[in-house]
Amino acid sequence: MPALRSSHFSFRQLLLVAFILVGGLLAGTALRSVVVLDRLMAQNTSAAAASTELTASAQTLVERTVDMERAARQSLILGDAVLQRRFQEEADRARAALQRMVREGLSPHHERRWSTQLQSIAAVLSGPAETALDRERLAAARFREFDTINTGITREVQQLIRDRNTNLRERLDATRERLTRQVLVTVLIAAVLIGALGIWLARPFKRLEAAITGLGQNRLDEPIDIQGPADVRRLSQQLDWLRLRLTELDADKARFLRHVSHELKTPLAAVREGVALLEEGVAGELSTRQREVARILHHNAAVLQERIEALLRFNAAAFEARQLRRQPTELLALLHDQVEAQRLQWQAQGVQVTVEGDPVSLPVDPQKLGTVVANLLSNAIRYAPAGSAITLALRRADGTVAIDVRDQGPGVAPEDRERIFEPFFRGRRQPPDAPAGTGIGLSIVQEYVAAHGGRVRLLPTDGGAQFRIEVPHAG
Repeated sequence: MPALRSSHFSFRQLLLVAFILVGGLLAGTALRSVVVLDRLMAQNTSAAAASTELTASAQTLVERTVDMERAARQSLILGDAVLQRRFQEEADRARAALQRMVREGLSPHHERRWSTQLQSIAAVLSGPAETALDRERLAAARFREFDTINTGITREVQQLIRDRNTNLRERLDATRERLTRQVLVTVLIAAVLIGALGIWLARPFKRLEAAITGLGQNRLDEPIDIQGPADVRRLSQQLDWLRLRLTELDADKARFLRHVSHELKTPLAAVREGVALLEEGVAGELSTRQREVARILHHNAAVLQERIEALLRFNAAAFEARQLRRQPTELLALLHDQVEAQRLQWQAQGVQVTVEGDPVSLPVDPQKLGTVVANLLSNAIRYAPAGSAITLALRRADGTVAIDVRDQGPGVAPEDRERIFEPFFRGRRQPPDAPAGTGIGLSIVQEYVAAHGGRVRLLPTDGGAQFRIEVPHAG
């Protein structure tokens, strides 16, 4: 299929042209079939009329011959001139019927034999009266020869009719086969044409779908330029304008978050410093109740500072996700490195961490993919009960490399599954005696995995939580 080129026509106009082409092709075949069938019907009608004419002429020839014999023999016996004229009239009618049969295809040989026999009978009719009886007997003998000639003519007429019927039937069969082939070829061409036009016209919509999916996945650095019908190109331009607008809004949001975060950090640092001075008694000794208030202020200031720093980290992660530094990376070794880096945490938690799978090399950003694995592993350690196991499994799938992180913790509440990757969202099932998380770890995981062209999912399990990372693999 050739590449789709730009067109000044709209999709609706091109679709109309496609319908006209297919409809014209089918209508042309149908019209040709009707014309051919009409021609065959006319030929059939003509052949039937010719057969009827031949049969009637042969019957007329036989009847006229009988009348000729009666008139000739009576004229010889009675010597009546009127009967002789009647003989001549019947002979003329018989000759006319014979000539019609010759025009319809009868062999001229029969006409010559018949005419010669008629002349010999006519010669017998002339003569003296005293020889009339002898001539009458001679005429009777010659008319018997006439019967033989007429029988031959009738037989050839019947064969001629059979041959014509056979020929007509063969032409009908040949025409039917030809029409059948033409209809099948037309239907095949129409199907191919419809399929090709369908693919040709549907291709830009697949690209539009991919472009919209890219916008939904925040891939804003890929220009949208879709060639095709005029209305598809207009929509492509509008989508590219939307992409640029989203890029501007994303940049504005990042700048706003940075500015607000930095603006908040300065007064917050002053508040924390002032609270620390109050707790140290620099401004005077505090009462027990005042110390409790100062402690609450100090705690909330620390929480607020942690939230601001988490916001800055998420903003930085979203920005860095677009700047991948890919290099061939041994993924199994990367998993082992992340497990080793958090050995103190999972040993202190009293859990066992294992890595499964065969070595797989993939061009990725090792730092960002390592952050993804580290966040998922840290999340699993946080929720895993003492004595349980955490498994990191690496395997190849259809065109992807999958990394599974499984734990035996409480899992994710069903009502939280749809929002688990939202920034700053924390689920209902929090581990006891553990500090509250910021809710950005899984959001950063999703940003970094999407930057690699992959996806991360929370798989359904009977117990615990299982996250799966899927990264495209061309090999």
